[in-house]
Amino acid sequence: MKKSINHIYLIVLISILSSVAPMGVDTYLPSIPEIAKYFEVNIHKVELSLAIFLIGFSIGQIFGGPISDRYGRRFGSIIGLLGYAIFSFLIIFSSNIYELWVYRFLEAFFGGITVVNAAAAVRDRFNGQEAAKVFSLIGMVRSLAPLLAPVIGAFIIHFFPWEGVFIFLTIYALLVAFFIYKDLPESFVYVKQSIFESYKIVLTHKTAMKAMLVLALSFGGFFIIISKTSFIYIEYFHISTDYFPLFFGINFIILIFMIKVNVNLLKKYKALNIIKSALLIQIIVGIIFILIHKEMNLVLMVIILACYMSMMAFIFGNCMSLAIEHFSKNAGVASGVIGVLQFGLGALISSLTLNFHDEGFFIISISITIISFISFLIIRSYK
Repeated sequence: MKKSINHIYLIVLISILSSVAPMGVDTYLPSIPEIAKYFEVNIHKVELSLAIFLIGFSIGQIFGGPISDRYGRRFGSIIGLLGYAIFSFLIIFSSNIYELWVYRFLEAFFGGITVVNAAAAVRDRFNGQEAAKVFSLIGMVRSLAPLLAPVIGAFIIHFFPWEGVFIFLTIYALLVAFFIYKDLPESFVYVKQSIFESYKIVLTHKTAMKAMLVLALSFGGFFIIISKTSFIYIEYFHISTDYFPLFFGINFIILIFMIKVNVNLLKKYKALNIIKSALLIQIIVGIIFILIHKEMNLVLMVIILACYMSMMAFIFGNCMSLAIEHFSKNAGVASGVIGVLQFGLGALISSLTLNFHDEGFFIISISITIISFISFLIIRSYK
């Protein structure tokens, strides 16, 4: 292979590795109403399994970071993927919603061990604006996961019961593990350092923590929308599960396009300034959403969500680059801390939003607006 092809393949491989979360969440979305009927529970109890997934994913990254820094990106990835596959498979034997919650938590825990290795593998090879471009390119490829996952989930639900979704996730994890074992070159350099010391270095870095918090808060707003898509499109607007992926996918098609725009902007502008501009646009979109939430129709909803979510293309990759660039010797732990904040806050924020559920869109609109405003205040003081 030519070097350029190797480089492209590496980005694709790391993108697939980092897609464990969106595949685990978005393939599952079309099956939520069916699972609620199967276990005879309110749909919001099934939606809470999304928050439980994020909590498990966060805790897994606490352990995944040190494993990655001590034993390598490749080893950590394979161990995580095998555990993810095992508990994905066990979910199909759940006898009640609470058992499903437990297995989802454990599935996500091993997913967390897996995913820290993706960002660490990038930090091993790139830094600065170049890292921001690579993270954006990875985001572009990874965005295909939430675009394709609901399509796959809807296809499975159309022909098979909901258990088929988790059989798919089992096979997916095993296939990714095979390609990681076969093709991912090891990139870490072992540094003798205690786990406590590694976490202390990362957690006390005030500048990096600001970027991490903005990334985490923004993901919380992103996940509020993701977790409510079934309610918005299937329950409120009565969209068929067969057409759900179309409406869900519009956001990610635009997101992929915006990621390409971000890569081009990084050639002229600093990542920090791009993040600030994106957050200001989100605040404006959020305010408009609040003002018109009672008059929402399907077309307006698609436009509002697409505008808000497309700005994530300018936040996620750039914030990740700003957050991790300071940790050449602790990339695994830094990636773990980023993940814990990102998915932990995402779980907390989305759980609070779900608990304050109304029959309309006021809670969603006010939540994402406040999140974007707080994020902007934090990033303003970044130095």
